[in-house]
Amino acid sequence: MDLYVGVDLGGTNLHAAIADADGRIVAERTEPTLSHEGPPGVLMRMARLVHQLAETAGRRPVACGVGVPGFLNLAAGTTKFLPNLPTNWIDVPVREMLAAQIGCPVFLLNDVRTATLGELVFGHGRQANTMAFFSIGTGIGGGIVVDGKLRLGPVGAAGELGHQIILPDGPRCGCGNRGCLETLASASAIAAEGVRLLLSGQTPKLYEIAGGDPGQVNTKTMAQAAREGDSRVAEAIVRAGQYLGIGVVNVVVTLHPDLVVVGGGAAAIGDLLFDTVRTTVQQRIGMFPADDMRIEPSLLGERAGILGAVALAIRGEQLTVRCCHLL
Repeated sequence: MDLYVGVDLGGTNLHAAIADADGRIVAERTEPTLSHEGPPGVLMRMARLVHQLAETAGRRPVACGVGVPGFLNLAAGTTKFLPNLPTNWIDVPVREMLAAQIGCPVFLLNDVRTATLGELVFGHGRQANTMAFFSIGTGIGGGIVVDGKLRLGPVGAAGELGHQIILPDGPRCGCGNRGCLETLASASAIAAEGVRLLLSGQTPKLYEIAGGDPGQVNTKTMAQAAREGDSRVAEAIVRAGQYLGIGVVNVVVTLHPDLVVVGGGAAAIGDLLFDTVRTTVQQRIGMFPADDMRIEPSLLGERAGILGAVALAIRGEQLTVRCCHLL
Protein backbone atom coordinates (compact mmCIF):
# COMPACT_ATOMS: atom_id res chain seq x y z
CA MET A 1 0.00 0.00 0.00
CA ASP A 2 1.44 3.36 -1.08
CA LEU A 3 1.96 6.11 1.47
CA TYR A 4 1.88 9.85 0.83
CA VAL A 5 3.32 12.69 2.88
CA GLY A 6 1.75 16.09 3.34
CA VAL A 7 3.39 19.20 4.77
CA ASP A 8 1.65 22.37 5.91
CA LEU A 9 4.15 25.25 5.81
CA GLY A 10 3.14 27.83 8.39
CA GLY A 11 4.82 30.97 9.57
CA THR A 12 5.15 29.48 13.06
CA ASN A 13 5.14 25.70 12.62
CA LEU A 14 5.79 22.96 10.09
CA HIS A 15 3.11 20.30 10.34
CA ALA A 16 3.70 17.03 8.48
CA ALA A 17 1.84 13.73 8.23
CA ILE A 18 2.24 10.50 6.31
CA ALA A 19 -0.97 8.71 5.32
CA ASP A 20 -2.48 6.19 2.95
CA ALA A 21 -4.69 6.93 -0.04
CA ASP A 22 -7.81 6.96 2.17
CA GLY A 23 -6.42 9.69 4.38
CA ARG A 24 -5.64 7.43 7.33
CA ILE A 25 -2.69 9.06 9.08
CA VAL A 26 0.11 6.65 9.98
CA ALA A 27 2.47 9.17 11.59
CA GLU A 28 2.41 12.89 12.27
CA ARG A 29 4.87 15.49 13.58
CA THR A 30 5.13 19.24 14.16
CA GLU A 31 8.16 21.43 14.73
CA PRO A 32 8.93 25.17 14.63
CA THR A 33 9.38 26.67 11.17
CA LEU A 34 12.18 29.01 12.30
CA SER A 35 11.44 31.02 9.18
CA HIS A 36 14.09 33.63 10.06
CA GLU A 37 16.71 31.14 8.88
CA GLY A 38 15.46 31.47 5.31
CA PRO A 39 14.28 28.96 2.70
CA PRO A 40 17.28 26.56 2.77
CA GLY A 41 17.02 26.07 6.54
CA VAL A 42 13.23 25.65 6.47
CA LEU A 43 13.39 23.16 3.60
CA MET A 44 16.11 21.19 5.37
CA ARG A 45 13.87 20.86 8.46
CA MET A 46 10.95 19.94 6.23
CA ALA A 47 13.01 17.16 4.66
CA ARG A 48 14.09 15.95 8.09
CA LEU A 49 10.44 15.75 9.15
CA VAL A 50 9.63 13.64 6.09
CA HIS A 51 12.54 11.28 6.81
CA GLN A 52 11.42 10.91 10.45
CA LEU A 53 7.85 10.11 9.39
CA ALA A 54 9.07 7.57 6.83
CA GLU A 55 11.19 5.89 9.48
CA THR A 56 8.19 5.71 11.85
CA ALA A 57 5.94 4.34 9.10
CA GLY A 58 8.55 1.85 7.91
CA ARG A 59 8.09 2.92 4.28
CA ARG A 60 9.07 5.79 2.04
CA PRO A 61 6.32 8.05 0.66
CA VAL A 62 5.72 7.89 -3.07
CA ALA A 63 4.90 11.62 -3.31
CA CYS A 64 4.80 14.77 -1.19
CA GLY A 65 2.30 17.65 -1.16
CA VAL A 66 3.11 21.01 0.41
CA GLY A 67 0.57 23.68 1.32
CA VAL A 68 2.25 27.08 1.00
CA PRO A 69 0.96 30.41 2.40
CA GLY A 70 1.22 32.61 -0.66
CA PHE A 71 1.50 32.76 -4.43
CA LEU A 72 3.28 30.14 -6.53
CA ASN A 73 4.35 29.24 -10.01
CA LEU A 74 2.78 25.79 -10.16
CA ALA A 75 4.36 24.92 -13.48
CA ALA A 76 7.88 25.65 -12.25
CA GLY A 77 7.33 24.51 -8.66
CA THR A 78 8.62 27.80 -7.29
CA THR A 79 7.31 30.23 -4.71
CA LYS A 80 6.58 33.71 -6.05
CA PHE A 81 5.62 35.67 -2.93
CA LEU A 82 4.97 34.47 0.61
CA PRO A 83 3.89 37.65 2.44
CA ASN A 84 4.26 36.34 5.99
CA LEU A 85 7.73 34.77 5.72
CA PRO A 86 11.06 36.65 5.86
CA THR A 87 12.51 37.45 2.42
CA ASN A 88 9.04 36.59 0.99
CA TRP A 89 10.57 33.51 -0.71
CA ILE A 90 10.70 35.15 -4.13
CA ASP A 91 11.49 32.63 -6.91
CA VAL A 92 12.62 29.86 -4.55
CA PRO A 93 12.73 26.48 -6.41
CA VAL A 94 11.01 24.62 -3.58
CA ARG A 95 9.93 21.61 -5.63
CA GLU A 96 13.43 20.97 -6.97
CA MET A 97 15.20 21.57 -3.65
CA LEU A 98 12.86 19.46 -1.53
CA ALA A 99 12.52 16.60 -4.02
CA ALA A 100 16.31 16.25 -4.10
CA GLN A 101 16.36 15.87 -0.32
CA ILE A 102 13.45 13.43 0.12
CA GLY A 103 13.68 11.38 -3.05
CA CYS A 104 10.11 11.61 -4.34
CA PRO A 105 7.98 13.99 -6.45
CA VAL A 106 6.88 17.18 -4.71
CA PHE A 107 3.74 19.21 -5.49
CA LEU A 108 2.98 22.73 -4.26
CA LEU A 109 -0.32 24.54 -3.80
CA ASN A 110 -1.56 27.60 -1.95
CA ASP A 111 -2.41 26.57 1.61
CA VAL A 112 -6.13 27.42 1.49
CA ARG A 113 -6.58 25.78 -1.90
CA THR A 114 -4.84 22.81 -0.27
CA ALA A 115 -7.38 22.83 2.59
CA THR A 116 -10.16 23.03 -0.01
CA LEU A 117 -8.71 19.95 -1.70
CA GLY A 118 -8.65 18.17 1.66
CA GLU A 119 -12.33 18.95 2.22
CA LEU A 120 -13.10 17.76 -1.30
CA VAL A 121 -11.24 14.46 -1.05
CA PHE A 122 -11.72 13.52 2.62
CA GLY A 123 -14.46 15.80 3.98
CA HIS A 124 -17.92 17.14 3.15
CA GLY A 125 -16.92 17.60 -0.49
CA ARG A 126 -17.18 13.89 -1.16
CA GLN A 127 -20.95 14.37 -1.48
CA ALA A 128 -20.82 17.68 -3.38
CA ASN A 129 -20.58 18.45 -7.07
CA THR A 130 -19.91 22.17 -6.64
CA MET A 131 -18.42 23.59 -3.44
CA ALA A 132 -17.01 26.85 -2.09
CA PHE A 133 -14.59 26.82 0.83
CA PHE A 134 -14.04 29.85 3.10
CA SER A 135 -11.15 29.70 5.57
CA ILE A 136 -11.66 32.29 8.32
CA GLY A 137 -8.41 32.95 10.14
CA THR A 138 -6.04 35.91 10.38
CA GLY A 139 -7.29 36.65 6.87
CA ILE A 140 -9.90 34.96 4.71
CA GLY A 141 -8.82 32.51 2.04
CA GLY A 142 -10.89 30.32 -0.18
CA GLY A 143 -11.20 27.69 -2.83
CA ILE A 144 -13.72 26.64 -5.48
CA VAL A 145 -14.75 23.18 -6.66
CA VAL A 146 -16.78 22.81 -9.86
CA ASP A 147 -17.93 19.48 -11.29
CA GLY A 148 -15.99 17.70 -8.58
CA LYS A 149 -12.68 19.35 -9.49
CA LEU A 150 -10.66 22.00 -7.68
CA ARG A 151 -10.53 25.04 -9.97
CA LEU A 152 -7.23 26.87 -9.83
CA GLY A 153 -7.28 29.22 -12.81
CA PRO A 154 -4.24 29.87 -15.00
CA VAL A 155 -1.89 30.81 -12.14
CA GLY A 156 -3.41 28.82 -9.29
CA ALA A 157 -5.03 31.89 -7.70
CA ALA A 158 -8.73 31.22 -8.36
CA GLY A 159 -10.79 31.24 -5.18
CA GLU A 160 -9.48 34.31 -3.34
CA LEU A 161 -12.92 34.70 -1.78
CA GLY A 162 -11.67 36.92 1.04
CA HIS A 163 -10.82 39.68 -1.41
CA GLN A 164 -14.25 40.23 -2.88
CA ILE A 165 -15.27 43.81 -2.11
CA ILE A 166 -18.13 44.12 0.37
CA LEU A 167 -17.84 47.83 1.30
CA PRO A 168 -16.32 49.96 -1.51
CA ASP A 169 -15.15 52.61 0.98
CA GLY A 170 -14.44 50.16 3.80
CA PRO A 171 -11.23 49.52 5.74
CA ARG A 172 -7.94 49.26 3.87
CA CYS A 173 -6.96 45.65 3.19
CA GLY A 174 -3.47 44.18 3.11
CA CYS A 175 -3.97 43.56 -0.61
CA GLY A 176 -4.17 47.33 -1.14
CA ASN A 177 -7.90 47.48 -1.80
CA ARG A 178 -10.66 48.73 0.47
CA GLY A 179 -13.61 46.94 2.01
CA CYS A 180 -12.54 43.36 1.24
CA LEU A 181 -14.45 40.65 3.11
CA GLU A 182 -11.20 39.88 4.94
CA THR A 183 -11.22 43.33 6.59
CA LEU A 184 -14.74 42.79 7.94
CA ALA A 185 -15.17 39.14 8.88
CA SER A 186 -11.75 37.57 9.44
CA ALA A 187 -10.78 36.36 12.91
CA SER A 188 -8.45 39.35 13.25
CA ALA A 189 -11.23 41.77 12.25
CA ILE A 190 -13.62 40.22 14.78
CA ALA A 191 -10.98 40.31 17.50
CA ALA A 192 -10.10 43.93 16.69
CA GLU A 193 -13.71 44.93 17.30
CA GLY A 194 -13.62 42.97 20.56
CA VAL A 195 -10.54 44.91 21.66
CA ARG A 196 -12.27 48.20 20.84
CA LEU A 197 -15.31 47.22 22.86
CA LEU A 198 -13.19 46.07 25.79
CA LEU A 199 -11.09 49.24 25.88
CA SER A 200 -14.20 51.42 25.72
CA GLY A 201 -15.72 49.62 28.70
CA GLN A 202 -18.67 48.14 26.82
CA THR A 203 -18.03 44.44 27.41
CA PRO A 204 -17.98 43.46 31.11
CA LYS A 205 -18.11 39.73 30.47
CA LEU A 206 -15.34 39.83 27.87
CA TYR A 207 -13.30 42.00 30.23
CA GLU A 208 -13.73 39.35 32.93
CA ILE A 209 -12.82 36.45 30.65
CA ALA A 210 -9.78 38.26 29.22
CA GLY A 211 -8.67 39.52 32.62
CA GLY A 212 -8.79 43.04 31.23
CA ASP A 213 -5.93 42.16 28.83
CA PRO A 214 -6.61 43.16 25.20
CA GLY A 215 -4.01 40.58 24.18
CA GLN A 216 -6.37 37.84 25.37
CA VAL A 217 -9.21 38.97 23.11
CA ASN A 218 -9.72 36.54 20.23
CA THR A 219 -12.60 34.70 18.59
CA LYS A 220 -12.49 32.01 21.28
CA THR A 221 -12.82 34.40 24.23
CA MET A 222 -15.39 36.47 22.33
CA ALA A 223 -17.50 33.39 21.58
CA GLN A 224 -17.40 32.49 25.28
CA ALA A 225 -18.44 36.02 26.26
CA ALA A 226 -21.32 35.95 23.79
CA ARG A 227 -22.54 32.62 25.14
CA GLU A 228 -22.42 34.04 28.66
CA GLY A 229 -24.64 36.97 27.76
CA ASP A 230 -22.34 39.77 26.56
CA SER A 231 -24.70 41.41 24.09
CA ARG A 232 -22.17 43.84 22.55
CA VAL A 233 -19.80 41.00 21.74
CA ALA A 234 -22.68 38.99 20.29
CA GLU A 235 -23.59 41.99 18.11
CA ALA A 236 -20.00 42.17 16.82
CA ILE A 237 -20.02 38.48 15.89
CA VAL A 238 -23.44 38.79 14.23
CA ARG A 239 -22.27 41.79 12.20
CA ALA A 240 -19.23 39.85 10.98
CA GLY A 241 -21.52 36.90 10.20
CA GLN A 242 -23.73 39.17 8.11
CA TYR A 243 -20.74 40.38 6.10
CA LEU A 244 -19.61 36.79 5.65
CA GLY A 245 -23.15 35.89 4.60
CA ILE A 246 -23.06 38.58 1.92
CA GLY A 247 -19.77 37.13 0.70
CA VAL A 248 -21.41 33.71 0.53
CA VAL A 249 -24.37 35.21 -1.37
CA ASN A 250 -21.99 36.62 -3.97
CA VAL A 251 -20.53 33.17 -4.50
CA VAL A 252 -23.94 31.48 -4.52
CA VAL A 253 -25.40 33.72 -7.24
CA THR A 254 -22.26 33.12 -9.28
CA LEU A 255 -21.85 29.35 -8.85
CA HIS A 256 -24.97 28.11 -7.01
CA PRO A 257 -22.88 25.49 -5.20
CA ASP A 258 -24.35 22.44 -3.51
CA LEU A 259 -22.22 23.17 -0.47
CA VAL A 260 -20.42 26.03 1.25
CA VAL A 261 -17.85 24.98 3.83
CA VAL A 262 -16.46 27.37 6.43
CA GLY A 263 -13.16 26.40 8.06
CA GLY A 264 -10.36 28.08 9.93
CA GLY A 265 -10.17 29.13 13.56
CA ALA A 266 -13.19 31.46 13.51
CA ALA A 267 -15.46 28.57 12.49
CA ALA A 268 -15.19 27.43 16.12
CA ILE A 269 -17.41 30.38 17.12
CA GLY A 270 -20.21 27.97 16.27
CA ASP A 271 -23.95 28.49 15.94
CA LEU A 272 -24.01 32.26 16.41
CA LEU A 273 -21.81 32.70 13.34
CA PHE A 274 -23.31 29.92 11.22
CA ASP A 275 -26.94 30.77 11.99
CA THR A 276 -26.25 34.39 11.01
CA VAL A 277 -24.62 33.36 7.74
CA ARG A 278 -27.49 31.00 6.88
CA THR A 279 -30.14 33.61 7.71
CA THR A 280 -28.34 36.27 5.65
CA VAL A 281 -28.14 33.94 2.67
CA GLN A 282 -31.85 33.13 2.86
CA GLN A 283 -32.77 36.81 3.19
CA ARG A 284 -30.60 38.06 0.35
CA ILE A 285 -31.09 35.48 -2.40
CA GLY A 286 -34.27 36.10 -4.34
CA MET A 287 -33.40 34.91 -7.82
CA PHE A 288 -33.75 31.21 -7.10
CA PRO A 289 -34.41 28.87 -4.15
CA ALA A 290 -31.36 28.26 -1.99
CA ASP A 291 -32.99 25.81 0.42
CA ASP A 292 -31.08 22.84 -0.99
CA MET A 293 -27.68 24.44 -0.43
CA ARG A 294 -25.80 23.47 2.72
CA ILE A 295 -23.55 25.78 4.74
CA GLU A 296 -21.43 23.66 7.06
CA PRO A 297 -18.33 23.86 9.27
CA SER A 298 -15.36 21.94 7.92
CA LEU A 299 -15.60 18.22 8.61
CA LEU A 300 -11.80 18.08 8.89
CA GLY A 301 -11.45 21.07 11.22
CA GLU A 302 -7.83 21.91 12.02
CA ARG A 303 -6.62 18.97 9.91
CA ALA A 304 -8.03 20.30 6.64
CA GLY A 305 -4.64 21.70 5.68
CA ILE A 306 -2.55 18.66 6.45
CA LEU A 307 -5.03 16.20 4.92
CA GLY A 308 -5.27 18.52 1.93
CA ALA A 309 -1.49 18.28 1.56
CA VAL A 310 -1.81 14.47 1.58
CA ALA A 311 -4.55 14.76 -1.08
CA LEU A 312 -2.21 17.02 -3.06
CA ALA A 313 0.47 14.34 -2.95
CA ILE A 314 -2.09 11.89 -4.35
CA ARG A 315 -3.57 14.16 -7.02
CA GLY A 316 -0.75 16.63 -7.61
CA GLU A 317 0.16 15.47 -11.10
CA GLN A 318 -3.43 15.90 -12.34
CA LEU A 319 -3.76 19.35 -10.76
CA THR A 320 -0.43 20.62 -12.08
CA VAL A 321 -1.08 19.38 -15.62
CA ARG A 322 -4.58 20.91 -15.65
CA CYS A 323 -3.36 24.26 -14.35
CA CYS A 324 -0.35 24.41 -16.68
CA HIS A 325 -2.61 23.62 -19.63
CA LEU A 326 -4.36 26.98 -19.02
CA LEU A 327 -1.14 29.00 -19.25
